[in-house]
Amino acid sequence: MTTEFESSKPIYSQLADRINRQILRGDLQPGDKLPSVREMAIQANVNPNTVQRTYRELEGLKIVETKRGQGTFVTENEGILHEMRERLKLEEISSFVKGMQEMGYTANEIEAGLQAFLVNTNGGTRND
Repeated sequence: MTTEFESSKPIYSQLADRINRQILRGDLQPGDKLPSVREMAIQANVNPNTVQRTYRELEGLKIVETKRGQGTFVTENEGILHEMRERLKLEEISSFVKGMQEMGYTANEIEAGLQAFLVNTNGGTRND
């Protein structure tokens, strides 16, 4: 895990985003155990309290579950994971569209540019 963080966003939130992306990519599967707070703090080079807050935030969103004495695990509730996937997709699209609109692009120009981009990148499929 890289330890570079943006100064414009709280570190705990950036850690939560990283974990969410790991779940979306399938690097973390439903039921997988997350590193302990101490292990994650060392990996991310942050204070353990920051990791604890990250886990609390994810637990509040029901993305992870903490089992006393066992650790923190990715939820096995597929509905919650699907909701997270859709929410993150909409957040990314919203950010992209807002940025394009701020540069003066119209909805038609944004759509045409996006379609052209997807066609030029193997139909929008990933190559991993």
